[in-house]
Amino acid sequence: PGSSGAIVVSTDFLFLCLFCESGMATFISVPLKKSSEVDLVKPLSKFVSATYGGSEEQSEYIRAVEELNKLRKSALGRPLDKHESSLEILLRYYDQLCAVEPKFPFSENQLCLTFTWKDAFDKGSLFGGSVKLALASVGYEKSCVLFNVGALASQIASEQNLDNDEGLKAAAKFYQLASGAFSHIKDTVLSALNREPTMDISPDTVGTLGQIMLAQAQEVFFVKATSDKMKDAIIARLANQAADFYGDAFKQCQYKENLPKYFYFQEVLPVLAAKHCIMQANAEYHQSLLAKQQKKFGEEIARLQHAADLVKTVASRYDEYVNVKDLSDKITRALTAAKKDNDFIYHDRVPDLKDLDSIGKAALVKATAIQVPLSQKFTDLFEKMVPMAVQKAMSIYNQRKAEIVNRLIAQMREATNLCNGVLASLNLPAALEDLSGDSVPQSILEKSRAVIQQGGLQNIEQLIRDLPELLQRNREILNESLKILDEEEATDNELRNKFTQRWQRTPSSDLYKSLRAEGTSFSNVLDKAVQADKVVREQYNTHCEMIALLCKPEAELNAAIPSANPAKTLQGSEVVGVLRSLLAKMDEVKKEREQLENDIKSAQFDMTTRFLTALAQDGALNEEALSVTELDNIYGGYTQKVQQSLKTQEEILGNVQTSHQEFSTMKQSNSEANQREEVMKKLASAHDSYIEISKNLREGTKFYNDLTEILLKFQNKCSDIVFARKTERDELLKELQQSIAREPSAPSFPSVPAYQSSTPSPAASTGPSIPTPAPRTMFSSSQPPARPPPPTFSTPATSTTPSTTPSTNVPPPAAVPTSAVPPPANPSMVHPGAPSQAQGPPYPTYPGYPGYVPMPMGYNAYAYGQYGMPYMYQTPGQAPFPGAQQPQQHPYPYQQQPQQPQQPYYPQ
Repeated sequence: PGSSGAIVVSTDFLFLCLFCESGMATFISVPLKKSSEVDLVKPLSKFVSATYGGSEEQSEYIRAVEELNKLRKSALGRPLDKHESSLEILLRYYDQLCAVEPKFPFSENQLCLTFTWKDAFDKGSLFGGSVKLALASVGYEKSCVLFNVGALASQIASEQNLDNDEGLKAAAKFYQLASGAFSHIKDTVLSALNREPTMDISPDTVGTLGQIMLAQAQEVFFVKATSDKMKDAIIARLANQAADFYGDAFKQCQYKENLPKYFYFQEVLPVLAAKHCIMQANAEYHQSLLAKQQKKFGEEIARLQHAADLVKTVASRYDEYVNVKDLSDKITRALTAAKKDNDFIYHDRVPDLKDLDSIGKAALVKATAIQVPLSQKFTDLFEKMVPMAVQKAMSIYNQRKAEIVNRLIAQMREATNLCNGVLASLNLPAALEDLSGDSVPQSILEKSRAVIQQGGLQNIEQLIRDLPELLQRNREILNESLKILDEEEATDNELRNKFTQRWQRTPSSDLYKSLRAEGTSFSNVLDKAVQADKVVREQYNTHCEMIALLCKPEAELNAAIPSANPAKTLQGSEVVGVLRSLLAKMDEVKKEREQLENDIKSAQFDMTTRFLTALAQDGALNEEALSVTELDNIYGGYTQKVQQSLKTQEEILGNVQTSHQEFSTMKQSNSEANQREEVMKKLASAHDSYIEISKNLREGTKFYNDLTEILLKFQNKCSDIVFARKTERDELLKELQQSIAREPSAPSFPSVPAYQSSTPSPAASTGPSIPTPAPRTMFSSSQPPARPPPPTFSTPATSTTPSTTPSTNVPPPAAVPTSAVPPPANPSMVHPGAPSQAQGPPYPTYPGYPGYVPMPMGYNAYAYGQYGMPYMYQTPGQAPFPGAQQPQQHPYPYQQQPQQPQQPYYPQ
């Protein structure tokens, strides 16, 4: 204790501050998790460029991505001060994560961002780093950031000065925030990760931490009530509730399976037990004051006795964690005075503790609900970006819209082609214009000019030559995309077969299902496109000759058309007028269709706002109901107009066929006229085919170019996920190597040789004992392998190894009793490849003085020669001096200490 009455107990993982006059306020704070650096700019910017490329929002969103990356570095990339401003940065980053999560497709097979976090409590071992987990999950990042919010809030609360109201209010607020953060993680972490988390953010751990923070918040209210000198009944209930919270936290911390192994919780556990007893003692003390006011002097003594017992328990068991001297003295003084007054004045019976009424409880704290935004200064960096749910709904809506538009346009184009085909088969309107029989009809000339204006045969042939190149380019992109998926999947399967159950990550075959389905869809689209190209080419080959004829000048075209006898008698006939009137109506119908097609294509509606409104109101989107309703409103009227146009065309064509039959009957017919009419029919049909082929080829070229962009995005998506998988694979391999390095080098070891564990004979036990080095401190964790055991030597009579038998001219050294040699600390830990005796170079030795008695030797790996024999200070091959015989009794007059087993040197 210092002069200010403060005690600070510090460990690597635990921060305890003791202050206040009673020594009760021992507050526990939680260490922060540490994260590896993550580059958010590159993948998010790539997604923004791919999704919003060319739009006004692109540059704005890329700047927002850079700001998000800076915010993460500020929140997680540097040490944070125990101040509210640091907590504000964490809260802003958490709020931004919650805001950005629905706006980007974060997943393993789309926008893959891998976040790596270390366990807050596991600090690693000598042979491996601390436990960490890397996941491609924004939910994991949110849980870890929220853990740091709770941890930093607990540290800030522990730094508050509880001698004033501001400090008390701040401490209570931050402890409740910490409790809410840990409780929120407990409820959401498993669903956010979809796998087993590290122990620090597991539901058991964060649940216990949340309960500890809630207990400390309740204790802060008790301290405030005490400093405000509130009624004893209120203070007693507050203290009893705090004791109850601490008791619950103690039980959770003690009985959870994995928590006691952490050093952090080994240090927290006695603090919780002490706080439970202290708060219960305070509750009994203040309840005794209430009993005294109510003239219940026996109850007062009983409660003070119970409080004194609780404080004694704390002082005897947990004195290194808390100081309860002031509280103990206060209770003792009150108990002494109460007993004295009762013995001399009141003589009230002291009831048993079990007969006392229970003290009530008053919970004034609760965990702060985690509702974004947590920061009052939060502004969404991606405010204008719509959520992914709306983006997906818009994508489906656009598909529905495209289907309706394509269906309506296809119906009108099909009807127009049918009309053109019917009129061409009737040689209309050329038959009405060719009544002279010796000039090119005006309609044929117009068709010829239209073909020449659009490029003629050269344009079509160039488009046809370009299609295979575009097709091949798309196939190469698709094949390369699927190839990198195949290669990564093969590597993943190989490592999975090698490491079996250790290879704990999502199989590539499962992860790539959606990508492979997308690739199969693209492949089917290309196959259909090839078939469509074949149909267009056959159609071109069929009409190629007549299209070439239409491209010729008028004179050549007129010469190529057979002439016929004039049919001037039909010039003013009624049937010709009827046919011309019907053809004029048909032209009006075609013009109306062109305008209707343009209107259908240009119809727009702001469904984004509609979806956003529905999402804000209901919290979910029923895309189908909203889209179908709106599309019916937009295209219902167009559908009716298209159907009316088709009906009108059918009626006109019926009348045209009837009138043409009458026209053909009236017209003089001969072979030349028939040939001329047949050529003009083919020319009209060639014109229509040319227009259709040109449109199809241009659409095909645009299709292939658009598909190239889509396939490039698909290739980038495949490359990104493969790169992320390779990064994840490297991290996992590194962790596996570290875990393998921490494992024992061999699962089993050979048994210890018999000569090392044999029981010494009585004769040998009478020899001098070998002193053992002083034992070193033992640790409770696992031990490293023991050193090689010292060799033992038997007498020459029992020696059976010829190489170790000394020369007949040199007497053997003194026998070392086997009982003096300690066995290895753990025989099973002897390495199978270790030599049975210590080996060393044959250093030269020197003769000893006459009468020299060798010093007793402990085990020394460097004190043995080439053949495992100890150096006895004599030249090899030289007989010892006469006085160098071994004594038969101990050379020291003092009694030797009993030998202790050799202790391991390295700390565990």
